[in-house]
Amino acid sequence: MFSEQTHLRAARNIFEHLAQQLDTRLSIRLWDGSIIPLGRHADPARCIAIRGPGVLGSLLRRPTLETLLHHYATGRIDFEGGDLLTFITLAREKKIKIKWQHLRKAFLLRHTLPLFFAFEDNIRLAHEYAGDETGQQRTHSEETGFIQFHYDIGNDFYALFLDPEMQYSCAYFTDWDHSLEQAQTDKLEMICRKLRLQPGDRFLDIGCGWGGLLCHAAKHHGVTAHGVTLSQAQHDYTVEKIRRLGLEDRVTVELRNYESLDGEYDKISSIGMVEHVGIANYPAYFGKLNNLLCDRGLLLNHGITRRAKKNGRRRKTPPEKKLLLKHIFPGSELDHLGHTLKAMETQGFEIHDVEGWREHYAQTCRLWHQRLVANSDKAIAQIGMEKYRMWIAYLAGVAFGFNDGALRLYQILATKQKAKGPSAMPPTRADLYR
Repeated sequence: MFSEQTHLRAARNIFEHLAQQLDTRLSIRLWDGSIIPLGRHADPARCIAIRGPGVLGSLLRRPTLETLLHHYATGRIDFEGGDLLTFITLAREKKIKIKWQHLRKAFLLRHTLPLFFAFEDNIRLAHEYAGDETGQQRTHSEETGFIQFHYDIGNDFYALFLDPEMQYSCAYFTDWDHSLEQAQTDKLEMICRKLRLQPGDRFLDIGCGWGGLLCHAAKHHGVTAHGVTLSQAQHDYTVEKIRRLGLEDRVTVELRNYESLDGEYDKISSIGMVEHVGIANYPAYFGKLNNLLCDRGLLLNHGITRRAKKNGRRRKTPPEKKLLLKHIFPGSELDHLGHTLKAMETQGFEIHDVEGWREHYAQTCRLWHQRLVANSDKAIAQIGMEKYRMWIAYLAGVAFGFNDGALRLYQILATKQKAKGPSAMPPTRADLYR
């Protein structure tokens, strides 16, 4: 309907006019290679590249986060001269408040019209969960599907950005300048100290990942450790790790749902597991963990939470969460801290310690993002461009979520209180920091 030159002229006029209001340090690169600064101090080397007029047309017709992610994942929007974290940081340097009274509305409408009718091939994203990603009516098979969709992407892929212990949960920074490797080792040790692991303890790790905590606890604290996971890739990796470290007599792992577990344990860890359970299943989950513990046994629950609302009502699922469920983490659900504590107490636990690690997780995600970007060629070769870009967007978004406080992370230490009397906990927590 409109010529290529009309589309270019329209896009250039729109961005030049908006730049007066935006005044950022970023630039726009149009599909003909021309660069438009979006502010007085814009850096022409840091460009948001737009690959065609159809990109702008679809954003005008459906201005949503999903449309933006679609174009980024398929390469029709790109970021040149820095990683996604850098671009988001620059875009957020100051609050962008467009004063509508200062805009030439007739001018914008005239130039928007040609782009509104610019179309392109609708390429559907290949990497998305095929079933009900919300998990509202989850079954056992769906729980397995949720886990395998996220974790069975490949051990080699995760190794590109995780530490050597393959820890895919929040690290613990005793100094913000510490490396990811040091912080993850410190995390493993802090968990073991909080659980007061002793030689001979029967230790269970629910959702054990790649076995890092199991092996650390057995090697350094002398426990007999058992782990369960629903990820075949994680299970196979852990079996090989146990054999390589010669820990077969002290560490075991099963491909198994926690609901079918039996036996009795002295200590249990649930690290990054509760997010997968579903809030409606909390009573059954914490009830099961309570049944697996001996009296005065310790549970460490480490999980991501959301902020509680003043009116107590559940929040509507925000757009970014919908995308996360559909493309990265199907079946995940976040509770607020108060309800989690209540769910634990009603199932027979006494809460002793609650520690917030929000800023630790922001730093962890930043480092994961940086490491994955540094290994972009290998990542793309393994999983393809689309899936790689979605992971980059996911890690960047989560890093800012924790940095801003929309996302929280807490470690909750509790004991099973089957009978009245003392909890057997030490009088202070000084032992954790010696």
